This record gives sequence, C-alpha cells and structure tokens, in this order.
Amino acid sequence: MERVRRASHAGSWYTNNARKLDEELDGWLTAAGLTKSPDVRAVIAPHAGYSYSGRCAAYAFGNIDPTSISRVFLLGPSHHFYSPKCLLTRATVYSTPIGDLPVDHEVIEELNATEKFGFMDLSVDEAEHSMEMHLPYLSKVFQGHNVKVVPILVGALSSQNEAMFGQLLSKYLDDPKNFFSVSSDFCHWGARFSYTYYDKSHGAIHKSIEALDRMGMEIIETGKPDAFKKYLQEYENTICGRHPISVFLHMCQHSSTKIKIGFVRYEQSSQCKCFRDSSVSYASAAAKVDTPVEEEEKD
Repeated sequence: MERVRRASHAGSWYTNNARKLDEELDGWLTAAGLTKSPDVRAVIAPHAGYSYSGRCAAYAFGNIDPTSISRVFLLGPSHHFYSPKCLLTRATVYSTPIGDLPVDHEVIEELNATEKFGFMDLSVDEAEHSMEMHLPYLSKVFQGHNVKVVPILVGALSSQNEAMFGQLLSKYLDDPKNFFSVSSDFCHWGARFSYTYYDKSHGAIHKSIEALDRMGMEIIETGKPDAFKKYLQEYENTICGRHPISVFLHMCQHSSTKIKIGFVRYEQSSQCKCFRDSSVSYASAAAKVDTPVEEEEKD
C-alpha cells in the first residue's frame, strides 16, 4: 500500500508552484557555478526556508553528479519529537512539487533488522522540516535518474549512540551507488534561541558568530568526531544538526573509503550588531573521496 509523505512545508517554507520552484533552484544552482564531481559522496546542507538558505544550499547540491548514484540516505535532526535513537520512515514515497522520490524499503528493512532503529509515524515525519528542505534539490539534481531515498531521523543521541550508528551506516558509504545528504543549520544566535555567546576580540557580534561557526566547520573538516564533541561541549554552539553531523563523522572514520569534507559556502540570515538582534547561520559542504595526489618524481 502506498503511503505518501506530503510536501507539508510547501507553500510556506518554499513555493508549492512547481514551475516557480524549478526556476528558483535552477537560478541558485547556476549562480553557484559548481562542477559536478563523481567523487562527491555526501553533502552537509542547511534546512531553513528557501528565502533564507536556498542560495547557500545550492553550493552543496550543485556538486552532485547523479550519473552513478541510485540511493540517497537523508540524515536530519529532529526538532519536535524526542527520541534517543534514529528513526526510519513508514512512508513509501516522499512527495515534492517537482517530482516524487520513492523510499528504498529494502534498505529500510535491512536497517530495521539490526534492531537499533525505531520508526516515526507519518505525522512526526510530516511535522519535521529538516529532511524535507533537501528533497526539492534532490528531486531537481536527480531529474531523469532512477533514485530512491532512505530517510533517517536522527534523535538526541548519546555520544555512544552516535558512534554506534556511524559504524552501522559506514558500510553504505563504501558503495559508490550510495549518497548521503546531511541536514544542519549552524549557529542560532540571540535571546530567542537562549544563546548569546560573544567574543569581543572579533569586533561586531556577527563577526564573532562567524568565527565560532568557522572554528566548528574547520573541526568538521578534520573528520574527527571527538574533536567536534569537545568543541560543542566548550562553546555550546547551537548547531541543530550536530547529531547527524557526528554520525556522519563516525561513518567516515569507520569507512574503508577515505572521505575528505570541505566547506564551500557560509552565510547568515542577518548580521547581528546588538543583543536585541538574532540570526541563523548556514553552511554547505561537500564530502569527497580523498585520492592523494602522488608526488611527481623530482629530477
């Protein structure tokens, strides 16, 4: 029986007009001007409303060469529903205004058989925006290609569970037919987010936020989950996708394929200048197969 996850945030977080959405995505992807690479195995991309983070997200999704990919794993944080584990979808299709994406139930069953995952109800699935905001871009990039999705809602995991799920999913990273779309925004700054860390040495508040975010981005680029954990403990930066990112870092550590993460874009929703202001940061990264360039023989 077909169970469709509706594009529940279409018409509010992004347009539900298919032609307009297609044109918007086209415009952002063209403006990013990236070369598609088959070496890109994963992206980290934001999940805010497209008027805020649509442009930034193009710098992640524009790297994807869809030719040999047949499956996309989505790792998104849970904003509204508490779970200490990762949850699988009960839907069979994820709908977008520009084309539907079928769920790979074979892999869902495979993951369920490990007895480590739970399931989310369709109502929880549709209330969550973190994975949905990646779907139109995926639908656009994979237009004309047969691709299935494996959505995984990442709960409030302990460090131990981040490592366990990372190890469990790492075998899928080794298969070049698989792709991972990791969903996260970066610093949520301001009284409304109960986070107002400010290092005056950077000057304006927005410069301090950027320095804090870039410190985290550089640590993510090292691929070391323990260093990322230490950074989060020290600065408590409000990176909402910290659990999906941590799971992905553990995946990279356990994978037999060497993966190198590189951030390509950073933006803020607005520039905070005083403590009444607030902003959310967005960052896009591509994770590529790291093939070391052999040094040329010196004469």
